[in-house]
Amino acid sequence: MSGQGYTYKLFVRSDFSAFWALFTDNLINLMVLAGICQFVFQMPADIVFGRIVPGAAVAILAGILVYVGLARRAAARHGRDVTAIPYGISTPVMFVYLFGVIGPIYWSTNDPVLAWQVGIGAGFMGGIVAAFGAVIGPWLKRVTPRAGMLGTLCGIALVFIGSVPLAIVFEEPFVGFASMIIILWGLVGRFRLPYNIPAGLLALIVGTIVAFSIGKANVSFDGVGVYLPMPYVGDLIAGIQHLFANPELFLVLVPVQIYNFIETMNNVESAEAAGDHYPVATCQITDGLGTMIGALFGSPFPTTAYIGHPAYKRMGAHAGYIIGVGVVIPAAAFLGLLAFLNNLIPVAAAAPVLVFVALSLITNTAHSVKPEHMAAVSIAMMPHVSSFLITKWGSLMGALGAAGVAGLPQLGDPDLTAALLQQGAHFEGHLALSQGAILTGLIWGAIVASVIDGNFRNAGGFALAAAAMSMVGVIHAGTLQMPVMSGVSAGYLISAAFLFIYPIFHRDDELVNHNVVVDEPTQPAE
Repeated sequence: MSGQGYTYKLFVRSDFSAFWALFTDNLINLMVLAGICQFVFQMPADIVFGRIVPGAAVAILAGILVYVGLARRAAARHGRDVTAIPYGISTPVMFVYLFGVIGPIYWSTNDPVLAWQVGIGAGFMGGIVAAFGAVIGPWLKRVTPRAGMLGTLCGIALVFIGSVPLAIVFEEPFVGFASMIIILWGLVGRFRLPYNIPAGLLALIVGTIVAFSIGKANVSFDGVGVYLPMPYVGDLIAGIQHLFANPELFLVLVPVQIYNFIETMNNVESAEAAGDHYPVATCQITDGLGTMIGALFGSPFPTTAYIGHPAYKRMGAHAGYIIGVGVVIPAAAFLGLLAFLNNLIPVAAAAPVLVFVALSLITNTAHSVKPEHMAAVSIAMMPHVSSFLITKWGSLMGALGAAGVAGLPQLGDPDLTAALLQQGAHFEGHLALSQGAILTGLIWGAIVASVIDGNFRNAGGFALAAAAMSMVGVIHAGTLQMPVMSGVSAGYLISAAFLFIYPIFHRDDELVNHNVVVDEPTQPAE
């Protein structure tokens, strides 16, 4: 329903502050992937800054054009201001592609060009999988309680988006604390800064100045140049051919892209909880097509509707902040300025922005679900803690090997697993929880929320779905497989049987939770 005389402004003053937050988020991702590709996988600079980064910029620009259009349509339909959904490279999926697809090819062949080709092939095929999420995405959104969808995002926010950047702040406290206190003051506390300067911009400036004063930043023009985006059809075909010749890579590719389209679904739900309504299927198709376009132009990394819409909504942003990112990121990529910024801006100066995004998402979730569902939110977060532990245990073993420690067992070695258990480290349990953590969190959050509401059939349906997915390795397994009945699968089946059968033998009034508020609260638009 449109408001009479209403006109949606793409740009408002608040977009300036929101721009610096989203720009920093995208910038950190590009800096991280460029550094890993160049220095870990030994890709030459002309591939990293001449192909991957411009390709990622094209993908970001393509998606932003769509999301600006969706924001204008939503504003016209509802007759009020809305905040456009943020968009960029998916941080968790980026790391999976780096170390689950590109890394294994490089380590097995020592060929960085082939690793890049397989990466863009995987990105293109993954984009197809992500776009297919539009077929089941709207139905999933209808049957999945909000606590499950938002709770699993809170888990990602807590351990990866919040805790890791906060650790970076404490590694470089002079730089990190200087930026952090400004972010807390201006974005978390929402207090005015001198001359209304955006907190994100001031945090970057102050952090960079402090870094210069202690020798942690430098000015270098290496890599600066003109890198116009080009389609790499031949390389893309070569990468896809290698994928089909080595189909085991699809065992990494398919589950992570399922995660990606569910992440988009969850982020759309997050936006709806903040008061802005967007079509989930359109968003999932956009993310899939954006990923495919990026792959064609040289970027292996999937794009997605970003986590953190409530943070930008709280800042009062419209659509101008993502338009700004859609202009500045491609300009920096096409002119090679990312290499310059990589040297200039220390990560510790930008990390507090991600801490703010994590805090905003968790806080908004607490206001967007009924209080009784916070138990569901809490359990949905827990698999991501296990994912974080498994990731860091793997990093520890790799660091020990790089330090020259001989005779190291592999994670999963029975003797090592037994020794870890004696020390109170439950490796097998955390490994099972970590495999498909976002799906596991969503499922358990949905089960708990449905049980609290007395919707036992819905809870049983999620338990059955979890049993099926665990049998074929989508969750709680390292690879896809033919259906196998494991202990975890049997556990889910037992749970489903209880949820379907037990309520039949009890009176209806015994199955009603009288302490539950029926309607989901919604956060009013600001």
